[in-house]
Amino acid sequence: MKFTLSWLKEHLDTQASLDDILDALTDLGLEVEGVEDPAAKLSSFTLAKVKHAEQHPDADRLRVCTVETDEGDKQIVCGAPNARAGITVVLCKPGDYVPGIDVTLSVGNIRGVESHGMMASERELELSDEHNGIIELPSGQVGQKFTDWLAENDPAKVDPVIEIAITPNRPDALGVRGVALDLAARGLGVMKPAKTAQIDGGFACPITVTIDEDTRENGCEVFAGRLIKGVKNGPSPAWLQARLKAIGLRPISCLVDVTNFFTYDRNRPLHVFDADKVKGDLRVHRTQGGETMLGLDEKDYTFGAGQVVISDDAGVESIGGIMGGEVSGCTDDTVNVFLEAAVWDRIQIATTGRALKINTDARYRNERGIDPDYNMQALDDATQMILDLCGGEPSNVTVAGQVPDVSRAYRLDAQRIQSLVGMDIPEDEQRRILTSLGFRLDGDMAYVPSWRPDVMGEADLVEEVARVASLTKLQGKPLPRAQAGVPAPILSTRQKREQIARRTAAALGYNECVTYSFIDQASAAVFGGGTDATMLENPISSEMSHMRPDLLAGLLQAATRNQARGFMDMALFEVGPVFSGGEPGEQRLQIAGILVGRTGPKDVHGAARPVDLFDAKADAEALLAAIGAPAKVQVMRNGAGWWHPGRHGQICLGPKKVLGTFGEVHPKALTALDVKGPVVAFTLWPEEVPEPRKVGSTRPALTISDLQAVERDFAFVVDTQVEALTLVNAAAGSDKALIEDVRVFDQFIGGSLGEGKKSIAITVRMQPTEKTLTEKDIEAVAAKIVEKVGKATGGVLRG
Repeated sequence: MKFTLSWLKEHLDTQASLDDILDALTDLGLEVEGVEDPAAKLSSFTLAKVKHAEQHPDADRLRVCTVETDEGDKQIVCGAPNARAGITVVLCKPGDYVPGIDVTLSVGNIRGVESHGMMASERELELSDEHNGIIELPSGQVGQKFTDWLAENDPAKVDPVIEIAITPNRPDALGVRGVALDLAARGLGVMKPAKTAQIDGGFACPITVTIDEDTRENGCEVFAGRLIKGVKNGPSPAWLQARLKAIGLRPISCLVDVTNFFTYDRNRPLHVFDADKVKGDLRVHRTQGGETMLGLDEKDYTFGAGQVVISDDAGVESIGGIMGGEVSGCTDDTVNVFLEAAVWDRIQIATTGRALKINTDARYRNERGIDPDYNMQALDDATQMILDLCGGEPSNVTVAGQVPDVSRAYRLDAQRIQSLVGMDIPEDEQRRILTSLGFRLDGDMAYVPSWRPDVMGEADLVEEVARVASLTKLQGKPLPRAQAGVPAPILSTRQKREQIARRTAAALGYNECVTYSFIDQASAAVFGGGTDATMLENPISSEMSHMRPDLLAGLLQAATRNQARGFMDMALFEVGPVFSGGEPGEQRLQIAGILVGRTGPKDVHGAARPVDLFDAKADAEALLAAIGAPAKVQVMRNGAGWWHPGRHGQICLGPKKVLGTFGEVHPKALTALDVKGPVVAFTLWPEEVPEPRKVGSTRPALTISDLQAVERDFAFVVDTQVEALTLVNAAAGSDKALIEDVRVFDQFIGGSLGEGKKSIAITVRMQPTEKTLTEKDIEAVAAKIVEKVGKATGGVLRG
């Protein structure tokens, strides 16, 4: 947002210096991004008078001038055709920097004649492109500063231009009057009364407007306009052109410049149609799709379905709240003009603007929010300016829709400024600040002005007070302790498990990876993702088009990059979110790790070996134990398709409670990600681990038995299709109170067992808690084990 200091002072009566205004703006939250102060680069130049001028003795186009300055008469050689005695000029002395030629002057010698400075042209001082002669001033005293003369006679040329950054929640500051209001509330001046007009039309408007029913809601709430006939369009007056040029706008014509003036002066976009080019009446409606329009930027636009436009009987004439059409645009030949002011839905403006890739001042303001209550008054104010500058006769106003009611009020609690911000501001000062910002106070209720859509609650009132009072004055003060002692821990169970998992994995020898949550569609599809539900609407690149369904995708891609650089043995892990869909509930925390290559470097003693799935299982079990998973779990099959079908297992607390998976990654998955395998891995779901029943800072009591444990070995002959897990679970379930652990220690196939049979040998550890086991007790348990295994697997004891 750009504006000049003189423009600001049309709304704010202030004697504050430029520096004070700049400091206040930044402190108010309207950060100053830059200042162009023409007076700063002209401050060293003074006025002088040419007393005598004669031909240079050695140059036809040069003149030697005697110039009266504040330091006495000086000799200056000048090549300007208008250098002559009696004129008042702008003097640049030796040592002065001349911006237009990027030179610091010194005493020169031109064709054998000394020259003590120069007399400047407008281009040399960057005042204009004029360079046919030196500046001739109609008045002025010798020695007077040139900036002082300009301030009195041509102030626009030394008018500072201020540029501020506007946050999305402050659309009111997109108008110069809104900025002035903030400064007045700070105490840097007094607001001048707004210039308002009241226009009584002399005839009925021949152009009527309508808004389709499906467009009034979330489209266009009110559309008002009037015809002004008999105008004389042409260049704007010098003051208006200078104001627009100062903020970087190109003057177009008086009618268009008036609308641009209101866009910046009051944050009120308007639009003018050449009424003679409008065919029939105007209609605000949604597009069906496929309509086209040539915009004022001379580009053709094709509309999609549902976009809000303004059409006449011949077709689309304007994109509502964004840009007008070339067909009905005003030119120097315009005689009858239709002036429009409307309130558009902000979301609709943003959606249409993005779809059509149009960025205009009107869109920028309409999608952030304008003052709906000013809509009808803006039409009268702009009409008055057009009448003053272009003449004409106005019609009555034609209106479709209604100005939306945005009135609302919130309770002002003077004590909340202390509790929310920590500032001590008297209630009277709080009420003064809010009143000066345009709020209306009735008792303890503050009614929000219509131009502040960002104020949506009591906390926003506190923010306004604190902002104007200056947050730079806020002093940090430690709050008194509510109670002595060690504060209660504030980390959630999930956060604690994340920390523990990272430390444990690092202690196991893994290196942590932090990969993007976005991966390419092909890699996501390998791990069950890659659907439209997880596709990004605006991805960073084609390789980051989908949310990751599993951490293994990023880890395997990291392994590929390492292998390409010659690192073949690695242990990588990551802790982070994975996504099964795009909704908030479709995100889960996962812990994943991969092992690639060998367990260590090559060794003559054979200590190093290729990693296998039992390495991954051991690490997965260690991580689960660290985050509090129960010791007794089941290992089951039926993992996802990216695991090797015969070399993986799921760690479960029952058939439906899966804590994680370990095993070899399927060769097809490795091929798809270009990883040289085999690779063993694990993925864990920490949120599936049950919460501890009691939360406390002390550890539970150690439960240990002083009675001797007993181990017995059993060898069962079963069919080769029987899984060892089924046999182990059956043996462990035969006496859950007494049997502490069951492990497989041998497997034998073939030999005397016959075709289709195998032998599985297990060790059963029995731990008594009440009395030492007798041989009779042990035999009873052994009988239960044989019976239970026989029923579950059909196996018999090996003879």
